[in-house]
Amino acid sequence: MQTRIIDGNAIARETRAALRTRVDALRASGHPPGLAVVLIGEHPASRIYVRNKTRACEETGVRSRQVDLPADTTQAQLLDQIERLNADPEIHGILVQLPLPSGISAERVVEAIAPEKDVDGFHPCNMGLLAMGRPRFVPCTPAGVMRILEHEGVPVEGKRAVVVGRSNIVGKPMAFLLLQSGATVTVCHSKTPDLGEVTRQAEVLVVAAGKPNLVKGSAVKAGAVVIDVGINRVAGGQLAGDVDARTVAGIASHLTPVPGGVGPMTIAMLLVNTVLAAERTIGR
Repeated sequence: MQTRIIDGNAIARETRAALRTRVDALRASGHPPGLAVVLIGEHPASRIYVRNKTRACEETGVRSRQVDLPADTTQAQLLDQIERLNADPEIHGILVQLPLPSGISAERVVEAIAPEKDVDGFHPCNMGLLAMGRPRFVPCTPAGVMRILEHEGVPVEGKRAVVVGRSNIVGKPMAFLLLQSGATVTVCHSKTPDLGEVTRQAEVLVVAAGKPNLVKGSAVKAGAVVIDVGINRVAGGQLAGDVDARTVAGIASHLTPVPGGVGPMTIAMLLVNTVLAAERTIGR
């Protein structure tokens, strides 16, 4: 079987381009969409990720404000900064880049962001709305996966879908979105016995476990659509996904590469959420 390697960069470019009309309309109305990204310390991977977000904002016309805080920032200081951004009418979306330094509760930080500015979609209010099928904001990576499936013409309704991973950031919201699209969904995790037996039943397989090359070709159903969310640094500094692409190629009908698959879509959907937040601010 010829496996189609999905170009996430191309889909992300299309998604950003489609936003330009909405961004231009907001700017014309005097409400340019604004995204604030809070970065603590000098974590190299975080710096690269934030730089990519800033570039995407510039390309789309979204106003980006980077808030750099020193590595010794306390939780109280960070919460104070978030409160100021919550009150800033020029900022429609707030993102605090993870991971956070030890001593700062990520849960407390997420809860401090105003739900209407929580463009990551992680606030408990927004997660609850998503679970009810009435999302305010959809977490960016699962939203990006759904956009990829739509772009590739992959039908989800009536399909057997398996999600490997149960994090609040990807696994759980991914399962909600697939359920709401009519799939029959199984969620696997570290306690799932014989993982391969479950993943071999999937017509749509989303892997977000954070373990390099976890899923081999022997664990994939012929013709399945395989979405690899993982991005891991392995020996030699190379990047690897959670899916062993070498053994899955030729078995899956579609496969996202790492890098260049889901990652670019995560940033694109962050911009979609930011523009949506700005539109809601003016009641559009």
